[in-house]
Amino acid sequence: MPGTDSSESESTASRSVEAPRLFGTDGIRGTAGAHPLDPPTVRRIGAALVRALPGGVGSPAPRLLIGRDTRESGIWIETELAHGAGGEGANVTSAGVVPTPAIAYLTRTAGFDAGVVISASHNPFEDNGIKVFSGGGAKFTERVEREVEAIVADRSWGARGGQPAAVPQTDLVGAYLDHLRAVFPEASMLRGFGLAIDCANGATTTVAPALLASLGFEPVVIGNSPDGRNINLGTGSTHPEALARTVVDRGLSIGIAFDGDGDRAIFVDHRGEIVNGDAVLLLCADQLKREGRLKGEAVVATVMSNIGLELALQSRGIKLVRTAVGDKYVMEEMLARGLSLGGEQSGHIIFSDYLFTGDGLCTALNVLRAVALTGRTLADLASDLTAYPQVLLNLRVREKIDLKSVPSVAAVIGRVEARLAGHGRLLVRYSGTEPLLRVMLEGRDAYEIRVWAQEIVDAVKKHLG
Repeated sequence: MPGTDSSESESTASRSVEAPRLFGTDGIRGTAGAHPLDPPTVRRIGAALVRALPGGVGSPAPRLLIGRDTRESGIWIETELAHGAGGEGANVTSAGVVPTPAIAYLTRTAGFDAGVVISASHNPFEDNGIKVFSGGGAKFTERVEREVEAIVADRSWGARGGQPAAVPQTDLVGAYLDHLRAVFPEASMLRGFGLAIDCANGATTTVAPALLASLGFEPVVIGNSPDGRNINLGTGSTHPEALARTVVDRGLSIGIAFDGDGDRAIFVDHRGEIVNGDAVLLLCADQLKREGRLKGEAVVATVMSNIGLELALQSRGIKLVRTAVGDKYVMEEMLARGLSLGGEQSGHIIFSDYLFTGDGLCTALNVLRAVALTGRTLADLASDLTAYPQVLLNLRVREKIDLKSVPSVAAVIGRVEARLAGHGRLLVRYSGTEPLLRVMLEGRDAYEIRVWAQEIVDAVKKHLG
Protein backbone atom coordinates (compact mmCIF):
# COMPACT_ATOMS: atom_id res chain seq x y z
CA MET A 1 0.00 0.00 0.00
CA PRO A 2 1.48 3.40 -0.88
CA GLY A 3 2.98 5.11 2.13
CA THR A 4 2.90 2.05 4.41
CA ASP A 5 5.10 -0.87 5.31
CA SER A 6 4.95 -3.69 7.83
CA SER A 7 6.92 -1.80 10.46
CA GLU A 8 4.49 1.13 10.32
CA SER A 9 1.55 -1.27 10.60
CA GLU A 10 3.07 -2.82 13.70
CA SER A 11 3.79 0.56 15.30
CA THR A 12 0.31 1.92 14.64
CA ALA A 13 -1.24 -1.25 16.03
CA SER A 14 0.83 -0.89 19.19
CA ARG A 15 -0.38 2.71 19.61
CA SER A 16 -4.06 1.86 19.07
CA VAL A 17 -4.73 1.73 22.81
CA GLU A 18 -3.53 5.34 23.21
CA ALA A 19 -5.20 6.81 20.12
CA PRO A 20 -8.28 9.03 20.62
CA ARG A 21 -11.52 7.27 19.75
CA LEU A 22 -13.12 8.33 16.47
CA PHE A 23 -15.45 5.43 15.76
CA GLY A 24 -18.61 4.86 17.78
CA THR A 25 -21.17 2.10 17.46
CA ASP A 26 -21.94 3.16 13.87
CA GLY A 27 -18.89 4.78 12.34
CA ILE A 28 -17.55 8.29 12.94
CA ARG A 29 -20.27 10.81 13.69
CA GLY A 30 -20.50 14.44 14.74
CA THR A 31 -21.37 17.98 13.69
CA ALA A 32 -20.27 18.67 10.12
CA GLY A 33 -17.39 21.14 10.14
CA ALA A 34 -16.37 20.41 13.75
CA HIS A 35 -13.77 17.86 14.82
CA PRO A 36 -13.60 15.03 13.83
CA LEU A 37 -15.61 16.10 10.77
CA ASP A 38 -13.58 19.23 10.03
CA PRO A 39 -11.91 19.30 6.58
CA PRO A 40 -8.31 18.55 7.68
CA THR A 41 -9.37 15.60 9.84
CA VAL A 42 -11.70 14.19 7.19
CA ARG A 43 -8.85 14.36 4.67
CA ARG A 44 -6.57 12.62 7.13
CA ILE A 45 -9.19 9.92 7.80
CA GLY A 46 -9.40 9.26 4.04
CA ALA A 47 -5.66 8.75 3.92
CA ALA A 48 -5.66 6.59 7.05
CA LEU A 49 -8.36 4.32 5.64
CA VAL A 50 -6.14 3.50 2.68
CA ARG A 51 -3.09 3.00 4.88
CA ALA A 52 -5.06 0.49 6.98
CA LEU A 53 -6.07 -1.63 3.98
CA PRO A 54 -4.15 -4.87 3.31
CA GLY A 55 -1.40 -4.64 0.73
CA GLY A 56 2.03 -3.18 0.28
CA VAL A 57 4.60 -2.14 -2.27
CA GLY A 58 3.76 -3.65 -5.65
CA SER A 59 0.08 -4.22 -4.85
CA PRO A 60 -2.53 -2.80 -7.24
CA ALA A 61 -3.87 0.63 -6.36
CA PRO A 62 -6.79 0.18 -3.94
CA ARG A 63 -10.26 1.04 -5.22
CA LEU A 64 -12.68 2.93 -2.95
CA LEU A 65 -16.41 3.49 -3.53
CA ILE A 66 -18.13 6.41 -1.80
CA GLY A 67 -21.84 7.09 -1.37
CA ARG A 68 -23.68 9.74 0.61
CA ASP A 69 -27.12 10.80 1.79
CA THR A 70 -28.77 14.15 1.00
CA ARG A 71 -27.17 16.41 3.65
CA GLU A 72 -25.69 19.62 2.31
CA SER A 73 -22.32 18.80 3.93
CA GLY A 74 -22.04 15.47 2.13
CA ILE A 75 -20.35 16.77 -1.02
CA TRP A 76 -17.48 18.61 0.66
CA ILE A 77 -16.87 15.72 3.06
CA GLU A 78 -16.79 13.37 0.07
CA THR A 79 -14.22 15.51 -1.77
CA GLU A 80 -11.97 15.94 1.27
CA LEU A 81 -12.04 12.25 2.11
CA ALA A 82 -11.38 11.25 -1.51
CA HIS A 83 -8.51 13.75 -1.73
CA GLY A 84 -6.84 12.20 1.29
CA ALA A 85 -7.37 8.69 -0.02
CA GLY A 86 -6.07 9.64 -3.47
CA GLY A 87 -2.91 10.99 -1.89
CA GLU A 88 -2.19 7.44 -0.69
CA GLY A 89 -2.61 6.05 -4.20
CA ALA A 90 -6.28 5.01 -4.09
CA ASN A 91 -8.64 5.26 -7.03
CA VAL A 92 -11.89 6.72 -5.70
CA THR A 93 -15.32 6.53 -7.34
CA SER A 94 -18.55 8.17 -6.15
CA ALA A 95 -21.93 6.51 -6.48
CA GLY A 96 -23.64 9.77 -5.53
CA VAL A 97 -26.73 9.76 -3.31
CA VAL A 98 -27.51 6.12 -2.55
CA PRO A 99 -28.57 4.10 0.53
CA THR A 100 -25.87 2.76 2.81
CA PRO A 101 -26.60 -0.90 1.93
CA ALA A 102 -26.13 -0.11 -1.76
CA ILE A 103 -22.51 0.80 -1.01
CA ALA A 104 -22.07 -2.36 1.06
CA TYR A 105 -23.45 -4.50 -1.77
CA LEU A 106 -21.60 -2.76 -4.60
CA THR A 107 -18.29 -2.73 -2.72
CA ARG A 108 -18.45 -6.51 -2.53
CA THR A 109 -19.82 -7.30 -5.98
CA ALA A 110 -17.98 -4.67 -8.07
CA GLY A 111 -14.53 -5.51 -6.73
CA PHE A 112 -13.81 -2.46 -4.57
CA ASP A 113 -11.36 -2.76 -1.69
CA ALA A 114 -13.49 -0.65 0.64
CA GLY A 115 -16.72 1.31 0.64
CA VAL A 116 -17.41 4.56 2.46
CA VAL A 117 -20.80 6.05 3.30
CA ILE A 118 -21.10 9.70 4.31
CA SER A 119 -24.20 9.90 6.47
CA ALA A 120 -25.45 10.47 10.01
CA SER A 121 -28.39 8.12 9.53
CA HIS A 122 -31.42 9.41 11.49
CA ASN A 123 -29.66 12.49 12.92
CA PRO A 124 -30.58 16.07 11.88
CA PHE A 125 -28.90 17.66 8.86
CA GLU A 126 -26.27 19.53 10.91
CA ASP A 127 -24.64 16.19 11.73
CA ASN A 128 -22.82 13.87 9.39
CA GLY A 129 -20.71 10.75 9.63
CA ILE A 130 -18.38 8.27 7.97
CA LYS A 131 -19.15 4.55 7.83
CA VAL A 132 -16.68 2.13 6.29
CA PHE A 133 -17.25 -1.28 4.73
CA SER A 134 -14.67 -3.91 3.92
CA GLY A 135 -14.26 -5.37 0.47
CA GLY A 136 -16.56 -8.17 1.63
CA GLY A 137 -19.41 -5.72 2.21
CA ALA A 138 -19.37 -5.90 6.03
CA LYS A 139 -18.74 -2.98 8.38
CA PHE A 140 -15.17 -2.56 9.58
CA THR A 141 -14.45 -4.58 12.71
CA GLU A 142 -13.40 -2.82 15.90
CA ARG A 143 -9.85 -4.05 15.39
CA VAL A 144 -9.58 -2.28 12.04
CA GLU A 145 -11.29 0.83 13.45
CA ARG A 146 -8.71 1.01 16.23
CA GLU A 147 -5.95 0.68 13.63
CA VAL A 148 -7.38 3.56 11.60
CA GLU A 149 -7.59 5.67 14.77
CA ALA A 150 -3.96 4.91 15.55
CA ILE A 151 -2.87 5.93 12.05
CA VAL A 152 -4.82 9.18 12.26
CA ALA A 153 -3.21 9.95 15.63
CA ASP A 154 0.33 9.26 14.35
CA ARG A 155 1.76 12.71 13.58
CA SER A 156 4.83 11.34 11.79
CA TRP A 157 2.98 11.61 8.47
CA GLY A 158 0.71 14.11 6.76
CA ALA A 159 -2.19 13.89 4.31
CA ARG A 160 -1.86 15.27 0.80
CA GLY A 161 -2.20 19.06 0.54
CA GLY A 162 -3.84 21.17 -2.13
CA GLN A 163 -7.43 21.77 -3.15
CA PRO A 164 -9.69 18.74 -3.55
CA ALA A 165 -11.42 18.14 -6.86
CA ALA A 166 -14.87 16.70 -7.57
CA VAL A 167 -14.92 12.92 -7.29
CA PRO A 168 -15.62 11.00 -10.51
CA GLN A 169 -19.18 9.63 -10.31
CA THR A 170 -20.47 6.38 -11.80
CA ASP A 171 -24.05 5.11 -11.88
CA LEU A 172 -23.84 1.67 -10.29
CA VAL A 173 -27.17 1.49 -8.53
CA GLY A 174 -28.88 -0.65 -11.19
CA ALA A 175 -27.05 -3.77 -10.00
CA TYR A 176 -28.21 -3.11 -6.45
CA LEU A 177 -31.84 -2.78 -7.56
CA ASP A 178 -31.59 -6.04 -9.53
CA HIS A 179 -30.28 -7.68 -6.36
CA LEU A 180 -33.26 -6.37 -4.38
CA ARG A 181 -35.87 -7.42 -6.94
CA ALA A 182 -34.66 -11.00 -6.51
CA VAL A 183 -35.70 -10.85 -2.82
CA PHE A 184 -39.41 -10.82 -3.72
CA PRO A 185 -40.10 -12.82 -6.90
CA GLU A 186 -43.73 -13.26 -5.76
CA ALA A 187 -44.44 -9.52 -5.87
CA SER A 188 -47.27 -10.01 -8.39
CA MET A 189 -49.28 -11.65 -5.57
CA LEU A 190 -49.76 -8.17 -4.06
CA ARG A 191 -50.86 -6.40 -7.21
CA GLY A 192 -53.12 -3.49 -6.25
CA PHE A 193 -51.83 -3.58 -2.66
CA GLY A 194 -52.22 -0.25 -0.82
CA LEU A 195 -48.75 0.89 0.18
CA ALA A 196 -47.15 4.12 1.43
CA ILE A 197 -43.46 4.86 1.90
CA ASP A 198 -41.63 7.64 3.74
CA CYS A 199 -38.15 8.29 2.37
CA ALA A 200 -37.14 10.68 5.19
CA ASN A 201 -35.94 13.16 2.53
CA GLY A 202 -32.84 10.99 2.53
CA ALA A 203 -30.90 8.46 0.52
CA THR A 204 -33.82 6.20 -0.42
CA THR A 205 -35.40 9.02 -2.43
CA THR A 206 -33.17 7.95 -5.32
CA VAL A 207 -34.21 4.30 -5.35
CA ALA A 208 -37.25 3.30 -3.25
CA PRO A 209 -40.08 4.69 -5.42
CA ALA A 210 -38.51 3.30 -8.60
CA LEU A 211 -37.85 -0.11 -7.06
CA LEU A 212 -41.40 -0.57 -5.82
CA ALA A 213 -42.87 0.70 -9.10
CA SER A 214 -40.76 -1.85 -10.98
CA LEU A 215 -42.32 -4.59 -8.81
CA GLY A 216 -45.83 -3.51 -9.74
CA PHE A 217 -46.68 -1.31 -6.74
CA GLU A 218 -48.07 2.21 -6.94
CA PRO A 219 -46.85 3.55 -3.62
CA VAL A 220 -47.98 6.79 -2.04
CA VAL A 221 -44.66 8.54 -1.40
CA ILE A 222 -43.91 11.15 1.28
CA GLY A 223 -40.60 12.57 2.55
CA ASN A 224 -39.33 12.57 -1.02
CA SER A 225 -38.22 16.20 -1.57
CA PRO A 226 -34.72 16.60 -0.10
CA ASP A 227 -33.21 20.08 0.02
CA GLY A 228 -30.02 19.34 1.96
CA ARG A 229 -31.50 20.41 5.27
CA ASN A 230 -34.80 18.55 5.69
CA ILE A 231 -33.44 15.02 6.03
CA ASN A 232 -35.27 13.29 8.93
CA LEU A 233 -37.11 16.54 9.69
CA GLY A 234 -40.46 15.39 11.08
CA THR A 235 -40.30 12.39 8.78
CA GLY A 236 -38.78 8.93 8.39
CA SER A 237 -38.36 6.02 10.78
CA THR A 238 -37.86 8.20 13.87
CA HIS A 239 -40.96 10.30 13.09
CA PRO A 240 -43.51 7.91 11.56
CA GLU A 241 -46.55 9.95 12.62
CA ALA A 242 -47.09 11.52 9.17
CA LEU A 243 -46.81 8.11 7.55
CA ALA A 244 -49.36 6.66 9.99
CA ARG A 245 -51.80 9.45 9.14
CA THR A 246 -51.25 8.85 5.44
CA VAL A 247 -51.93 5.12 5.75
CA VAL A 248 -55.13 5.61 7.75
CA ASP A 249 -56.45 8.57 5.75
CA ARG A 250 -55.88 6.78 2.43
CA GLY A 251 -57.13 3.41 3.62
CA LEU A 252 -53.82 1.69 2.81
CA SER A 253 -52.55 -1.67 4.05
CA ILE A 254 -48.95 -0.91 5.04
CA GLY A 255 -46.65 2.05 5.51
CA ILE A 256 -42.86 1.78 5.39
CA ALA A 257 -40.62 4.48 6.89
CA PHE A 258 -36.91 4.51 6.07
CA ASP A 259 -34.22 6.43 7.91
CA GLY A 260 -31.90 9.00 6.38
CA ASP A 261 -29.38 6.57 4.94
CA GLY A 262 -31.80 3.72 4.21
CA ASP A 263 -30.29 0.96 6.31
CA ARG A 264 -33.38 0.48 8.45
CA ALA A 265 -37.16 0.49 8.21
CA ILE A 266 -40.07 0.86 10.60
CA PHE A 267 -43.58 -0.20 9.57
CA VAL A 268 -47.13 1.02 10.08
CA ASP A 269 -50.12 -1.35 9.84
CA HIS A 270 -53.52 -0.48 8.35
CA ARG A 271 -54.69 0.93 11.71
CA GLY A 272 -51.75 3.33 11.93
CA GLU A 273 -50.03 1.25 14.64
CA ILE A 274 -46.22 1.19 14.63
CA VAL A 275 -44.53 -2.18 14.01
CA ASN A 276 -40.91 -2.11 15.17
CA GLY A 277 -37.86 -4.28 14.60
CA ASP A 278 -38.76 -6.86 17.24
CA ALA A 279 -42.03 -7.75 15.51
CA VAL A 280 -40.24 -7.77 12.14
CA LEU A 281 -37.61 -10.19 13.47
CA LEU A 282 -40.35 -12.53 14.71
CA LEU A 283 -42.45 -12.56 11.54
CA CYS A 284 -39.36 -12.91 9.32
CA ALA A 285 -37.97 -15.70 11.53
CA ASP A 286 -41.29 -17.52 11.15
CA GLN A 287 -41.18 -17.12 7.37
CA LEU A 288 -37.57 -18.27 7.07
CA LYS A 289 -38.25 -21.27 9.31
CA ARG A 290 -41.25 -22.31 7.21
CA GLU A 291 -38.98 -22.33 4.18
CA GLY A 292 -36.12 -24.14 5.94
CA ARG A 293 -33.89 -21.08 5.58
CA LEU A 294 -33.42 -20.11 9.24
CA LYS A 295 -29.82 -21.20 9.69
CA GLY A 296 -28.90 -22.45 13.13
CA GLU A 297 -32.50 -22.13 14.37
CA ALA A 298 -31.41 -18.90 16.04
CA VAL A 299 -31.85 -15.13 15.68
CA VAL A 300 -29.45 -12.40 16.83
CA ALA A 301 -30.75 -9.25 18.55
CA THR A 302 -29.34 -6.68 20.97
CA VAL A 303 -29.87 -6.25 24.69
CA MET A 304 -32.57 -3.68 23.87
CA SER A 305 -34.95 -6.16 22.22
CA ASN A 306 -38.00 -6.89 24.35
CA ILE A 307 -38.18 -10.14 26.31
CA GLY A 308 -41.46 -10.76 24.50
CA LEU A 309 -39.41 -11.47 21.37
CA GLU A 310 -37.22 -13.93 23.26
CA LEU A 311 -40.22 -15.80 24.68
CA ALA A 312 -42.06 -15.87 21.34
CA LEU A 313 -39.01 -17.29 19.56
CA GLN A 314 -38.45 -19.76 22.40
CA SER A 315 -41.99 -21.10 21.98
CA ARG A 316 -41.11 -21.82 18.34
CA GLY A 317 -37.90 -23.65 19.17
CA ILE A 318 -35.77 -20.68 18.06
CA LYS A 319 -32.94 -19.36 20.22
CA LEU A 320 -32.37 -15.62 20.70
CA VAL A 321 -28.70 -14.59 20.89
CA ARG A 322 -28.14 -11.11 22.35
CA THR A 323 -25.34 -8.64 21.65
CA ALA A 324 -24.39 -5.10 22.64
CA VAL A 325 -26.31 -2.27 20.98
CA GLY A 326 -25.18 -1.66 17.39
CA ASP A 327 -25.90 -3.53 14.18
CA LYS A 328 -22.19 -4.14 13.62
CA TYR A 329 -22.20 -6.33 16.75
CA VAL A 330 -25.25 -8.16 15.42
CA MET A 331 -23.42 -8.72 12.14
CA GLU A 332 -20.28 -10.01 13.86
CA GLU A 333 -22.30 -12.50 15.92
CA MET A 334 -24.20 -13.69 12.84
CA LEU A 335 -20.93 -14.25 10.99
CA ALA A 336 -19.40 -16.10 13.93
CA ARG A 337 -22.40 -18.42 14.26
CA GLY A 338 -23.32 -18.72 10.59
CA LEU A 339 -26.86 -17.38 11.13
CA SER A 340 -29.27 -15.92 8.60
CA LEU A 341 -31.29 -13.36 10.56
CA GLY A 342 -30.53 -10.66 13.11
CA GLY A 343 -31.31 -7.07 13.91
CA GLU A 344 -32.31 -4.31 16.27
CA GLN A 345 -35.57 -3.06 17.70
CA SER A 346 -34.88 0.23 15.90
CA GLY A 347 -35.34 -1.42 12.52
CA HIS A 348 -31.84 -2.44 11.44
CA ILE A 349 -32.51 -5.96 10.15
CA ILE A 350 -29.82 -8.15 8.57
CA PHE A 351 -30.63 -10.97 6.17
CA SER A 352 -27.30 -12.67 5.59
CA ASP A 353 -28.55 -14.46 2.47
CA TYR A 354 -28.53 -11.03 0.83
CA LEU A 355 -26.14 -8.75 2.72
CA PHE A 356 -24.24 -8.49 6.01
CA THR A 357 -25.60 -5.10 6.99
CA GLY A 358 -29.00 -3.60 7.69
CA ASP A 359 -31.00 -2.80 4.56
CA GLY A 360 -34.33 -1.00 4.86
CA LEU A 361 -35.45 -1.90 1.34
CA CYS A 362 -34.51 -5.56 1.76
CA THR A 363 -36.39 -5.59 5.07
CA ALA A 364 -39.44 -4.01 3.42
CA LEU A 365 -39.49 -6.61 0.68
CA ASN A 366 -39.14 -9.47 3.16
CA VAL A 367 -42.06 -8.15 5.20
CA LEU A 368 -44.20 -7.70 2.10
CA ARG A 369 -43.25 -11.20 1.04
CA ALA A 370 -44.36 -12.63 4.41
CA VAL A 371 -47.70 -10.83 4.01
CA ALA A 372 -48.10 -12.23 0.49
CA LEU A 373 -47.14 -15.82 1.31
CA THR A 374 -49.13 -16.09 4.55
CA GLY A 375 -52.19 -14.20 3.38
CA ARG A 376 -52.23 -12.41 6.75
CA THR A 377 -52.24 -8.66 7.36
CA LEU A 378 -49.21 -6.97 8.89
CA ALA A 379 -51.30 -6.22 11.99
CA ASP A 380 -52.13 -9.90 12.35
CA LEU A 381 -48.52 -11.00 11.89
CA ALA A 382 -47.28 -8.40 14.37
CA SER A 383 -49.84 -9.54 16.94
CA ASP A 384 -47.82 -12.76 17.37
CA LEU A 385 -45.43 -10.67 19.47
CA THR A 386 -46.55 -9.77 22.98
CA ALA A 387 -44.25 -6.95 24.09
CA TYR A 388 -43.76 -6.84 27.84
CA PRO A 389 -43.96 -3.49 29.70
CA GLN A 390 -40.57 -1.83 30.07
CA VAL A 391 -39.17 0.65 32.61
CA LEU A 392 -35.92 2.54 32.16
CA LEU A 393 -34.48 4.63 35.01
CA ASN A 394 -31.24 6.63 34.90
CA LEU A 395 -29.18 7.55 37.97
CA ARG A 396 -26.27 9.99 37.93
CA VAL A 397 -23.29 8.53 39.82
CA ARG A 398 -20.00 9.85 41.16
CA GLU A 399 -18.01 6.82 40.05
CA LYS A 400 -18.58 3.63 38.11
CA ILE A 401 -17.77 0.76 40.43
CA ASP A 402 -18.61 -2.92 40.08
CA LEU A 403 -22.04 -3.24 41.70
CA LYS A 404 -21.35 -6.88 42.51
CA SER A 405 -18.73 -5.60 44.98
CA VAL A 406 -21.40 -3.75 46.99
CA PRO A 407 -23.22 -6.48 48.99
CA SER A 408 -26.38 -4.49 49.71
CA VAL A 409 -26.80 -3.48 46.04
CA ALA A 410 -25.99 -6.96 44.77
CA ALA A 411 -28.60 -8.38 47.17
CA VAL A 412 -31.35 -6.09 45.83
CA ILE A 413 -30.44 -6.94 42.23
CA GLY A 414 -30.50 -10.63 43.10
CA ARG A 415 -33.96 -10.35 44.68
CA VAL A 416 -35.35 -8.57 41.62
CA GLU A 417 -33.89 -11.21 39.29
CA ALA A 418 -35.49 -13.94 41.40
CA ARG A 419 -38.89 -12.22 41.19
CA LEU A 420 -38.66 -12.07 37.40
CA ALA A 421 -38.05 -15.85 37.34
CA GLY A 422 -37.89 -16.30 33.57
CA HIS A 423 -40.85 -13.99 32.91
CA GLY A 424 -38.96 -10.74 32.75
CA ARG A 425 -35.57 -9.21 32.24
CA LEU A 426 -33.23 -6.93 34.17
CA LEU A 427 -30.38 -4.97 32.62
CA VAL A 428 -28.18 -2.81 34.86
CA ARG A 429 -25.34 -1.05 33.09
CA TYR A 430 -23.33 2.16 33.09
CA SER A 431 -23.57 4.60 30.19
CA GLY A 432 -20.51 4.55 27.98
CA THR A 433 -20.51 8.33 27.54
CA GLU A 434 -22.05 9.83 30.69
CA PRO A 435 -21.77 9.34 34.49
CA LEU A 436 -25.07 7.46 34.52
CA LEU A 437 -26.27 4.09 35.70
CA ARG A 438 -29.11 2.72 33.58
CA VAL A 439 -31.62 0.30 35.11
CA MET A 440 -33.96 -1.39 32.63
CA LEU A 441 -36.67 -3.84 33.65
CA GLU A 442 -39.20 -5.77 31.59
CA GLY A 443 -42.00 -7.80 33.11
CA ARG A 444 -45.68 -8.64 33.05
CA ASP A 445 -46.87 -5.81 35.29
CA ALA A 446 -45.81 -2.20 34.58
CA TYR A 447 -46.40 -0.94 38.14
CA GLU A 448 -44.57 -3.88 39.68
CA ILE A 449 -41.42 -3.52 37.59
CA ARG A 450 -41.31 0.25 38.21
CA VAL A 451 -41.31 -0.41 41.97
CA TRP A 452 -38.53 -2.98 41.57
CA ALA A 453 -36.44 -0.68 39.38
CA GLN A 454 -36.77 2.06 41.99
CA GLU A 455 -35.59 -0.37 44.69
CA ILE A 456 -32.36 -0.87 42.75
CA VAL A 457 -31.90 2.86 42.17
CA ASP A 458 -32.50 3.63 45.85
CA ALA A 459 -29.96 1.01 46.90
CA VAL A 460 -27.34 2.41 44.52
CA LYS A 461 -27.98 6.00 45.65
CA LYS A 462 -26.73 5.16 49.14
CA HIS A 463 -23.33 4.26 47.72
CA LEU A 464 -22.84 5.99 44.37
CA GLY A 465 -25.47 8.75 44.07
